[in-house]
Amino acid sequence: MGGTLTALASILTLTLAQDVTNNALGYFLTADIFILLCIISYLLLPKFAYSRHYMLAVTSVSPGTLGEDHATAGGVPPLQPIIKKAGLLGFCVFYVFSVSITIFPAVSSGIQSVNLDSGSLWATTYFVPLTSFLLYNVADFCGRQATAWVQIPGPTSRVLPALVLCRSVLVPLLMFCNYQPRDHLHTVLFSNDVYPVIFNCLLGLSNGYLGTLPMIYGPKVVPRELAEATGVVMSFFLTLGLAVGSGFSVLIVHSI
Repeated sequence: MGGTLTALASILTLTLAQDVTNNALGYFLTADIFILLCIISYLLLPKFAYSRHYMLAVTSVSPGTLGEDHATAGGVPPLQPIIKKAGLLGFCVFYVFSVSITIFPAVSSGIQSVNLDSGSLWATTYFVPLTSFLLYNVADFCGRQATAWVQIPGPTSRVLPALVLCRSVLVPLLMFCNYQPRDHLHTVLFSNDVYPVIFNCLLGLSNGYLGTLPMIYGPKVVPRELAEATGVVMSFFLTLGLAVGSGFSVLIVHSI
């Protein structure tokens, strides 16, 4: 949702602003407005009966019970059984996000319309914000939401890691679109604007769906007492994927 709103804000400011300075001002003012709304919401939240009910429930917990919970939470969970049960799922999360960040936005945002010389607003102004950012984030959001209704393949299926590995093909597909400037790979195989639209949609949908499924499955395949710790481990794999993908994106851009 955050990515989608950001993309919409970018398109809106491009439409309303006449120059780069006003465009940037409007774009970042949008972020300031959302931050202000968050602060106001945070201050208003304790005033609602719903919030007060649960805040009161927390404060009424007996000290003995609270101390026992803290003692349990303070222990260091064993990492070996978590990796043994959810290691493959962690790899899936790592690989999904590393592939996504390798090409989005470093490569996808550099793909220009093949009709750039026409001077149309679509080709010169709206092509990149729409095809690279808005389409990707909407598709990613749809992929994540789809996991609420459809969860296949299952956590133990070998099809899941196979599908995750198949996403690797999206890297060369987007590299051979009309990415500009090109210093090494001078051949553009996909010389039509419809190709980056399709590839970015596939990238977003697969990122949302295949990235969310392992995050859901991870805490479910371990004993209940290790579920929370497994969630933390899965988040580590996600962050590691983002970091590795960011590094590879630099290499990919300089190789095109």
